Amino acid sequence: LGATRNLRRALSSLRSPTELDVQHFASIVGDGNVLTSPTDLEPYNTDWMRKYVGNSKLALRPGSTAEVSRVLAHCHAERIGVVPQGGNTGLVGGSVPVADEVVLSLGRMDRVLSVDEDSGHLVCEAGCVLEALQAHVAARGHTMPLDLGAKGSCQIGGNIATNAGGLRFLRYGSLHGSVLGLEAVLADGTVLDGLTALRKNNTGYDVKQLFIGSEGTLGVVTACALALPRAPSSVHLALLGADSYAALLRTFGVARRRLAEVLSAAEFLDRASLELACEKLDGVRDPLPGRPCAQYMLVEVSGSDAGHDEAKLSAFVDEAMESGDVVDGTIAQDGAQSAALWRLREGITEALGRTGRVYKYDVSLPLAQLYDLVEETRARMAPHGALVSGFGHLGDGNLHLNVCTPGAFDADAAVAAAIEPWVFEYIAERRGSISAEHGVGVMKPHVLHLSKRPPVIGVMHALKRLLDPHGILNPGKVLPPPPEDERPWRSAS
Repeated sequence: LGATRNLRRALSSLRSPTELDVQHFASIVGDGNVLTSPTDLEPYNTDWMRKYVGNSKLALRPGSTAEVSRVLAHCHAERIGVVPQGGNTGLVGGSVPVADEVVLSLGRMDRVLSVDEDSGHLVCEAGCVLEALQAHVAARGHTMPLDLGAKGSCQIGGNIATNAGGLRFLRYGSLHGSVLGLEAVLADGTVLDGLTALRKNNTGYDVKQLFIGSEGTLGVVTACALALPRAPSSVHLALLGADSYAALLRTFGVARRRLAEVLSAAEFLDRASLELACEKLDGVRDPLPGRPCAQYMLVEVSGSDAGHDEAKLSAFVDEAMESGDVVDGTIAQDGAQSAALWRLREGITEALGRTGRVYKYDVSLPLAQLYDLVEETRARMAPHGALVSGFGHLGDGNLHLNVCTPGAFDADAAVAAAIEPWVFEYIAERRGSISAEHGVGVMKPHVLHLSKRPPVIGVMHALKRLLDPHGILNPGKVLPPPPEDERPWRSAS
């Protein structure tokens, strides 16, 4: 109900585009980049999990920042809602319409503008696909500071707009640190050109940070400058099995101590996740068939000295197994084996989607309490016959909690009611985050107060009013409706 009220409030002052609007947009982006056919619009209206569905009658595919600016200026003047969209790989409904807003797809804006191999930075447009960027910079001895399971279709602008975390957050940190400069277009069409690639630039407010993680509610990211780490010349990967989450956590402690500077990823998955991937994904097999384990951890090391890195990983695995915490394991012997192990981890979400309706929760909790949520959810959902699995990024305390109804792909009100709001309240009681890396989207604005205090939400509302006074950008996403006086952040004193 809270989510429904939020959407109605957000859309109440906006209007639908008319045929005259369509003609005007065609004069900006060209007839071939104005999509009105229901068949053409279907992928723009539906998220890839097919959970969130909008009713947009119009998608635009601009080819430049100038075209984005002109489109937004018209929508601002005419009070037409706009949903910026990249690869549409999000999991919280942030990139699809909630009604009939105009979809602004950045896919045509996919040029790499420059790569500076000396200073190590990339300047590119927002529509560049992450995997294509990885290939482009790898040929020049660098790597992207971001890696996601959806890299084959997600776009860098969407990655920035959601502050995507991914598999190597442990090594390279968040996009708040990797983004050196941004170009963004405000709701009224104003272009903010901040494409500087300087690593040190302490001149006033760092305005670009407002757009990283704003999910398209404050402006549309059209280009970026990113810091590029040097590509490691050696990469080694191990999969370890343990009989408990506590044993896995102790093993992670050993990894941090033993591997230190070469540790680039530490991922975990439980037995339920592994079995789903093996059952539903072609070519995926249990890498440790002789000894079923309750928990598994992928540990990756990367560096510049293959012999040194391999020796460190082997010594770590030996110590972990001698302690008794790791009961089985394997070290990938080549790139193909490494790819197979990563396919197992990255394919879990796809496997869940093939199994039934999935209720996904992307959360952060203190590491010691991380898997408790999975176990308590499993007990809570047992009467409903739901399958519960947990996997995620052990290195940064990010759990992906999944509740799945095998064989049933439609929403189940009883299942949903058993999960929410309990799961959000559970997280709030432990001072966790209701969204670790997927964002808030349309799924979580009504529970944002469980992770953000009222003064913080008040400042967020103030920024929204300043940068998007008519509320045209991604309406109904991220923010709950403001209180009537719209001044909740002001102190009573």
